[in-house]
Formats: sequence, structure tokens, C-alpha cells
Amino acid sequence: MDRFKNQVVQFCSKGDISIYELIERQDFSLKEFFQKIRQLEREGIIEIEGRTVRLKPKYRDTYSNLSSIEDVKCSCCEKTGIEIKGYFKELLDRWNQVTNGRPEAIEVFDQGFISPEGVIRRVAYIYDRGDLLDAEIFIMGDDDLLSIALALTGLPKRVQVVEIDERLVNFINKVAEKENLSLRAEVFDAQQALPDKFKGKFDIFITDPVETLPGFTLFISRATSSLKGIGCAGYLGLTTIEASKEKWFEIEKRFLEMGFVITDIRRRFSVYPLGDISFSRYQEKCQVYKEIGVKADRDWYTSSFIRLEAVKQPKPLVEGTHVIDEKVYKDDESLATPY
Repeated sequence: MDRFKNQVVQFCSKGDISIYELIERQDFSLKEFFQKIRQLEREGIIEIEGRTVRLKPKYRDTYSNLSSIEDVKCSCCEKTGIEIKGYFKELLDRWNQVTNGRPEAIEVFDQGFISPEGVIRRVAYIYDRGDLLDAEIFIMGDDDLLSIALALTGLPKRVQVVEIDERLVNFINKVAEKENLSLRAEVFDAQQALPDKFKGKFDIFITDPVETLPGFTLFISRATSSLKGIGCAGYLGLTTIEASKEKWFEIEKRFLEMGFVITDIRRRFSVYPLGDISFSRYQEKCQVYKEIGVKADRDWYTSSFIRLEAVKQPKPLVEGTHVIDEKVYKDDESLATPY
């Protein structure tokens, strides 16, 4: 069975589809996607014109029975399982207000932030899992400004951000002071060991790590150093766009080595939207656009939201100073990372 072919045929059975929608809906890495989609093209199953992908007439007829099968995903929550309503709708409105004028994403730090709705869904999910009330929360890297949304609830004891971008640190601290939030940010470079004042002091960590194996191991190790002990939890975003299943396999082994079990994986939970101040500002520098030849016509970059829980004393795999080189940020699967 060719599962990739099945997915493409099913998605295209309703008619023409954007190649960016195919990327968003399937679950192979970009490197694998381009190899497989070109193979289907060579086999005469599909044709690609610009960003449009369609089944060849022969295959449209063969699979015509698929066209009447509806999308089974929920339409009320953008297929995430978390609906923003009531309290969390008010939180979204408040967060949008206080984060107006946020710093733009810049490529030097490979920044790209999730949608406002995605931020609030993360807050709601963390709350639903019992990890928000009276928690001490450590966030490593926060161009999403999730820390502000968490602090606006008034439910955590405190939220601490460490972030390499001084612009974000200053913005977060400015909002925290103005809104009287239990929130603090300070500049931190992951090349350095986590300061002692943060080690073993937090109940929860949240991060969106670099998706090379060296980068992932470094970032998760720094975040893990912040946890108090058994029963603490970690939340992170991880894609299949720049992380193949083989890489996921190695990542999951690292979770086990650090003392964690995976309790939850929410696929395509977070969307990185196109926009004037998001990562799309430098999209032409990413290999994915060179492969396709045309810019995106829809939001296509998504990540899964993963929850870890420590069943042993959390043990970082990287300690002390660690000098970052290009291998930390880029590998042969980094097709959506600016070069």
C-alpha cells in the first residue's frame, strides 16, 4: 500500500487543490513530499500546473466514488479539538489588544509565530490538562507571546520567559508591567547553561525547539533543566514538515532518556499564518518555495502540540556551554528554514 498516493488521490478527488494544501494535509516531511509528488507526476497519476495539483482524467474516473465522501474532521474548532468560546474568546480579544505593535519576525533567529487563535488554544489546552492553575511556568523562546496569554488568565503563580531576542524581552516586560502580570522575561542564549536561579524551579516548560536533532536535543535539555522533578510536564511544538518519522523516532528516544513519557499529541494544532510581520516576510529564502516556484496561497505550515510528563527525575542530555553551529539550525530536512 502506498499511503502517500492514497492521501493525494483522496484530497484531489474533490477537484483541483493547491500544492500548499497538500503539504499541510499530508504527514511526510517536505524532503519526502517533493520526492513522492514528483514520482506521482512521472507516473501520470497527477499533473502540476503552478501551485495547482489535479488528478489525470483516467484517475478521476477510477476514483470518482471518493468525491462524495465528506471531510470527517470537526468544522467548529479548525480541526484541533479545542473550541475558543466564552472565557477564552474574551482572553483572545484581550491578548490581541495588549500585543498590538508586537515585534516582527526576523530570519536571523528563524522566527515565525503561530496564529492568535493558536496561542489561545494552547492556553486552553494547558488549562484543560490541569497544568495552568497555580503553576510555575518556564518558556524557552516566545516569539508567539504565549507567555502574555498565560499570564493574562491570572491562574499561574508566575511565568518566566528566556529569549535570545532582546526586542521580545523588552516587549514582554513592558506589557507585564503595564498589565501588572506575574510575568518576567530576560535575555538568554541557549549556548550557555541555564542559570542556577532557573534550574529545578518550575512545574511546566513550554518551547518550540529547533527541529534538527542537535538543535532539538539542546533546546529540550535547557528546558528540562528548569523542571522540579517527577510529575512535571513539558509542552512543545513539533512538525512533520521538517521532521521525518525517522527523526521523530530519534526524538522520542531522547524523551525517554530524559525521563519523559508522551501523554498527548495533537496533530496540526498550531498554524503559522502568512502575513506582513510573520515568517512569510522571508519565505522566498526557503528551499520549499524554490521547489514549487510560486509563493504560498494559504496557511500551510502547521505543527503538532505535544505534552510530556516526567516519570523519572528529568535529566537533560546537554549541560554546560554548547557552541552552536549551522548543524544546530539546519539539516537536509530544513526546507522551510531560510538559508
